[in-house]
Amino acid sequence: MEAAIHEKKLPGGVLWIEHQPLIGVALTYHRAYGQRALIPHVESMTEDTLFDVASLTKVIATTPAILRLVEDGRVDLEAPVSNYLPSFFSGGKEGVTVRHLLTHTSGLRPGLSLATAWSGAEAALKLIADEKLQQPPGTKFVYSDINFITLGELVRAVSGEPLDVFAARTVFGPLEMNETVFRPALSDRIAPTEQLKDGTMLRGVVHDPTARRIGGVAGHAGLFTTAADLAKYARAWLSTDEGGVLRRETRGLATTVQARAGLPRRGLGWDIDSPYAGPRGAVFPVGSYGHTGWTGTSLWLDPFSRTFVIFLSNRNHPTEEGDVRALRRTLGTLAAEAVPGFDFKQVRGALPRLEESRRRELIPANEWVPMDEQAIGAAEHPEVSPKSVLTGLDVLERDLYRPLKGQRVGLITNHTGHDRERRTTIDLLFGAPDVKLVALFSPEHGIRGALDEKVKDGRDAKTGLPIYSLYGERRAPTAEQLQGLDVLVFDIQDVGCRFYTYISTLGNCLEAAAKANVRFMVLDRPNPIGGEAIEGPVLSGERSFVGWHELPVRHGMTTGELARMFNVERHFGAELTIIPCEGWRRSDWFDLTGLPWTNPSPNMRRLTAAALYPGVGLLEVCQLSVGRGTDTPFEVIGAPYIQDRFLSAELSAAGLAGIRFVPVRFTPTSSVYQGTNCGGVQLLVTDRAALRPLELGVTLARTLHRLYPAEFGIDKLQRLLCDAPTLEAIKAGSSVEGMVSGWESALITFRQRRSQFLLY
Repeated sequence: MEAAIHEKKLPGGVLWIEHQPLIGVALTYHRAYGQRALIPHVESMTEDTLFDVASLTKVIATTPAILRLVEDGRVDLEAPVSNYLPSFFSGGKEGVTVRHLLTHTSGLRPGLSLATAWSGAEAALKLIADEKLQQPPGTKFVYSDINFITLGELVRAVSGEPLDVFAARTVFGPLEMNETVFRPALSDRIAPTEQLKDGTMLRGVVHDPTARRIGGVAGHAGLFTTAADLAKYARAWLSTDEGGVLRRETRGLATTVQARAGLPRRGLGWDIDSPYAGPRGAVFPVGSYGHTGWTGTSLWLDPFSRTFVIFLSNRNHPTEEGDVRALRRTLGTLAAEAVPGFDFKQVRGALPRLEESRRRELIPANEWVPMDEQAIGAAEHPEVSPKSVLTGLDVLERDLYRPLKGQRVGLITNHTGHDRERRTTIDLLFGAPDVKLVALFSPEHGIRGALDEKVKDGRDAKTGLPIYSLYGERRAPTAEQLQGLDVLVFDIQDVGCRFYTYISTLGNCLEAAAKANVRFMVLDRPNPIGGEAIEGPVLSGERSFVGWHELPVRHGMTTGELARMFNVERHFGAELTIIPCEGWRRSDWFDLTGLPWTNPSPNMRRLTAAALYPGVGLLEVCQLSVGRGTDTPFEVIGAPYIQDRFLSAELSAAGLAGIRFVPVRFTPTSSVYQGTNCGGVQLLVTDRAALRPLELGVTLARTLHRLYPAEFGIDKLQRLLCDAPTLEAIKAGSSVEGMVSGWESALITFRQRRSQFLLY
């Protein structure tokens, strides 16, 4: 902040960062920087400064006002706008719905013309009535102030109250946002914006010229607020409570992608979940949402880490030369870095950045309107924007369960079996018309994914169905359990690693179904760590439950593709059906799918852990803690015999790409070395695209064996490594490069084998 102020990017601003863990005390940082005003005289910035928040008006006032009317049954998102504003029924606009306005897919231009003199809301409505659509509604994203001006007038038409009155009564008042207002009374606490050509300093008067003509109260701009008031609003959106200004279900809908595939990811009013979104370019993950404002304001919220960042400035005081885009990115990065347990570097390193100079080139000239950074952001990075991927379950649900009609079904699933709305596969199939779900089968960790031990049979409390464990006395369904079934369905999220046992359960069940003459169906899901990279030695020697088939450690396949391979290469001959994902590319990691993340197992808590697991997981059979019993499993390693700083220095000297090593001490609460203080390293992923987890794994093993040969227990590594030449190379201290080159011949053969089974 201070550097940007020194560089005259802005006179000053207020920053508010807050992290609200579900358990524990909230962490909050808020502070004022620089000056509130530079002319006609200098004034210091204060935390209670009122800012013209420009387009934040759209999501602070207009969006919640519309959604409140939706909750009350007075507005239908799918209804034509002309139902509420009859003058809107012209110029091809009869098909434009309320949802189209909220998602900027109405087909309207970005803004109203200011070429002729006009003023007042009625005049604005007349101009909107005369507008003609540029393209059919729902087909293209164009960030448009006209959309939200219309929504503001829709609030007036339906409620009988102007937007400022309705928002104050239903939003600001209940949240005690006592300083949030349109058309504030003149006060020294208001941050001025631009000095106009006639010498007028805009202070307490909205900067947006269209909103000024309308009278200061408009659906797209005009709101003034403080950082403290905006923090109250952010907490209300992150709240897990059912009550509040809007119901939890409504908040969830508003922050879920609404547009069809191929369009930028927008919620209802909100900009959603690009790693380049947030304070434009910040690194908050998929599932986060926010908005920016032309005057230099932004609000970004991450519901998963329960963090929000508020940045308020008057960067266009006294002229439009101020620029806070780079500052927003820096603040977003620092905020994400400060959140406990959030791997901001993984997200930042995942995608190649486009240069700032290219941003305008991505937007057709006739669509460029420099009114808000959203106009830039809508077209930014189209080739890497998160999208609406459908899992096999989502496709099955969309297609009304037709492949299962009239069938008696057994379901192999766990807590990861759910659709995009987190409705479980169990509940969906149990309630599907003309589908008879009769039995459940659970893998390691149980049907709810909460157990780290052998699992017993049971009965589902909600449906009353029997649950047969496949990780207890048996590892595959018995003939008796399959008797009377027409089809056995598999729906479990894998993590893309050979020794993760869900794919062993997949293979065992496929074999059992073939023997029982029961059809087998896989509801496919993306490989969360991508489907392109293949790494590590291909399994050689004896098969086991953690080495079920001849795969490399990182195989780059989905469960559907693996089922096809198993069925052919193991000569099962099962009648196999795959319901593929839609919209997934092999290059996509999980955070580019738009799908909700669920921990696949108790210790696989983040995508970062999944990225590291093929390498770090190899080591947990040795005398080493891999972080089980800590908050970051597979992201730390350690043992009582390790000198943390020495190990960190040795590993750093290896020069591995995409990873850094930080010396740490920790005490696991469970598993290996429970209750014992351990020295070790924290594994910080700095660039997941460059990270090679198998190179990391053998480097860790080689270094630990060299430094602590008596304690580490290197021979146990073979259980998961399943490659004697690599084990011997590690013990001999051979180069990592030599080990990697030694895998290549088998990997070439594997690529040829897998090519015939790929679906994407």
